[in-house]
Amino acid sequence: MLSITKTLQTLKPNNLQTRQISSLKVEWRKDTKLDQAIEHDKKYKLCSKVIKEVLNEPGQSIPLHFLEKRRERLRLNVKIKTFIEKNPTLFHLYVDKLKQKSQPLPFVKPSERLKRFLEDEARVYRDNEGLIVAKMCKLLMIAKDRVIHADKLVHVKREFGFPNDFMVSIVDKYPNYFKLHGSPGGQGKSFLELVEWNPEFAKSVIELRAEEESKATGIQVRPSFNYKLPPGFFLRKEMREWVRDWLEQGYISPYADASHYDQGSPEMENRMVGVLHELLSLSLYKRVPIPILGKFCDEFRFSNSFSSVFTRHSGIFYMSLKGGIRTAVLREAYKDDVLVDRDPLLEIKDKFVELLEEGWREYEEKIKLKGELQKKDKEIMAEIKSRDLDDQGFDEEQ
Repeated sequence: MLSITKTLQTLKPNNLQTRQISSLKVEWRKDTKLDQAIEHDKKYKLCSKVIKEVLNEPGQSIPLHFLEKRRERLRLNVKIKTFIEKNPTLFHLYVDKLKQKSQPLPFVKPSERLKRFLEDEARVYRDNEGLIVAKMCKLLMIAKDRVIHADKLVHVKREFGFPNDFMVSIVDKYPNYFKLHGSPGGQGKSFLELVEWNPEFAKSVIELRAEEESKATGIQVRPSFNYKLPPGFFLRKEMREWVRDWLEQGYISPYADASHYDQGSPEMENRMVGVLHELLSLSLYKRVPIPILGKFCDEFRFSNSFSSVFTRHSGIFYMSLKGGIRTAVLREAYKDDVLVDRDPLLEIKDKFVELLEEGWREYEEKIKLKGELQKKDKEIMAEIKSRDLDDQGFDEEQ
């Protein structure tokens, strides 16, 4: 069991006096359901990595033996040819020459069905361009000085559902929102800067939820975190009191100016939880690997020990250790192992899953048919052998 010891400060809501809580232990507990949610996506992500490897090649084609050499880096536990056979909807094998005078070799290229999926993917990105622009603006609005290193944004594009070419297709198209300094991936540092602050984007998921509840009930609802501990999880008395007092503090929007807060203050704790909640809410799966979040410590004013927030606030977050990677998960977005707070951009994943499962069914039917043919061949051979024995016995009697 993982134990994190922290000295925390808390603010009493009535008299604004602070108190110290020493040797406060927060125990990490495994959440099997949320770990299963992460496990579900492993094989889809693996297929996606292989597709990306082929699509990034010139002409979107690569010799089979070249791809085989990259198997370890791709973390494939089967040979590339076997992988292609098990996923018949993804690739097409054909024979070509690497050079004009060389021997013909098997090559790999995208299948027609994969090409149709890529067309659907492009359509979904077009249909949700406004959402992508809003997400990018929100990330910059939360960041210190409204600037983020461009290469860091490129690194997290899949976490937030940005298209591969968003630095061109989105940034260049919206000069009223974005200004790129330098060239991502090139020499020297490059930064993406927010040009215009849009007040409509400066509302967090928590604030929007409070507004909707206020309209529905006719009663002013204060923005607040959903705090629900998983079954079987209990807090010690000291921690329960600290959480109670902390939740009674006023919510601090991640879009509010935080430059005047001290790093170790209760207000900064409140603000950091709000920022992490918003970042996970903006992500595709409402979960992000903690090392990726850690790359933004400077931009989002996180302390070096920011990851302890995920265990300290176990009713809001879950820190999964699945696969040896620490992943921050937003609890309220899931019901058991099912993501219920779905991003519109997940239509891409849904279509990808359909494509993969179609191929898996074809492969299973092929294996089943092969088994039936082998069984029939064995029966025929057994019948022939039996007839031969009968004929041999007849001849001996004669």
